[in-house]
Amino acid sequence: MKTLMNKQLMTSAMTAGLWLIMTLNHAEANVVTGATDASKPQPSRAQQLMGDIAPKMAELTDNVLYADIWERTQLSKRDRSLITVSALVAMNRPDQLRSHLLLARKNGVTETELIEVITQMAFYSGWPNAVTAIGVAKEVFRTP
Repeated sequence: MKTLMNKQLMTSAMTAGLWLIMTLNHAEANVVTGATDASKPQPSRAQQLMGDIAPKMAELTDNVLYADIWERTQLSKRDRSLITVSALVAMNRPDQLRSHLLLARKNGVTETELIEVITQMAFYSGWPNAVTAIGVAKEVFRTP
């Protein structure tokens, strides 16, 4: 019972916090923030959010997801954003979609293009998923 509760707690914490990590590209994921001593590096955002409970997941986020996958030159970051947004719409992952819509805009994808992606995904991943995604996009697009 305790193990199940711990797993549920970990899943909830990761779901609530992981979308914040996704807004960061590799450079932002390793930025030193809030340091009082500039020579002492602070933990990455992934380390801050989950390093205490899931250190391997935080390490993979920093070293594989951001330092490798998002930095590969075979696809542009813009293309990676379009792919990721499509996948998150298809899987109905609104928490992660929020941050990836923001990241997509940073990576040069327009709001019009993002709405078009969501509209197309309605026919491949289901109307309810797309309706949820449109609601998320509406919130995100209001963010300056």
